[in-house]
Amino acid sequence: MGMKEPAPILADRSQAVKETVQAFYDQVGWQQSPGGLYQNAIYEDLRPVAREYIHRCHLRVLRYLNPTGDYLLDAGSGPIQYPEYLEYSRGYRYRVCADISSVALQEARKRIGAHGLFVVADVANLPFKPGCFGGVVSLHTIHHLPESEHLQAYQELYRVLAPGADGVVVNGWKVSPLMRLIDPVVRRLKKSASAASAQPAANLTAESRPAQGTFVSKNNVAWLKQQVGGVIPLRIYCWRSVSVGFMRALIHPRLAGRVWLRLLFWLEDLFPGFFGEKGQYPMVVIRRPAVNELGE
Repeated sequence: MGMKEPAPILADRSQAVKETVQAFYDQVGWQQSPGGLYQNAIYEDLRPVAREYIHRCHLRVLRYLNPTGDYLLDAGSGPIQYPEYLEYSRGYRYRVCADISSVALQEARKRIGAHGLFVVADVANLPFKPGCFGGVVSLHTIHHLPESEHLQAYQELYRVLAPGADGVVVNGWKVSPLMRLIDPVVRRLKKSASAASAQPAANLTAESRPAQGTFVSKNNVAWLKQQVGGVIPLRIYCWRSVSVGFMRALIHPRLAGRVWLRLLFWLEDLFPGFFGEKGQYPMVVIRRPAVNELGE
């Protein structure tokens, strides 16, 4: 029978992970290329054929946020790197950007100026009072925490929500059943494309050069429902059902790629629960009940 590691050892490991992530984003992830893109843009499909679909997926978050309020928390804000992200706080007095990376917050300040409040913070240990935010977003952040702190992070996001407010969390699944089905085809096409291009390293763009990564730990649907859903009311919808690898391998202008993505977006909206659980990127909506909903 296995024995649990002492709490001090776990704490040391958690701190080491966070320091690694912080160093990566300060030194690599949020550094801009001469073209104005962040290194982290490697993980997105920025080709024209995908632009409309990516834009519409980013805006899905707005469906589940209160449109107006005093304070919106952006937990793990990064530099607010895509234009659509700015829309989340458009109706709020302030956007509170909380991130472990000081470079991220400096970049975010350039984008929103006086509309923002900027706090160096750990998403699993937020320095805010309970119930102080009219909305919360957290995009691609929790998976950078040690797995032992994932539940705690969800609880923290829920804790700071005001009664009647919603929070939206976007992360990728550890394994996507839909992407697993198509993965052999994607791998074959990527291998063929790499062999055909033989592109010199000096000519690689932000979309094609090899990614430099940092610590990532993802969960599955069963974990989310059992561990998080057991203590926090949540709903799972689709943010985006396909991976960047899938899109780059199979979606191309000459193959009516934009049309196929429009069809896919329509299907995701028609069956948001199915594509949320089976696709690549779920949108987890957490809601703190209003006082009158509790019968108080």
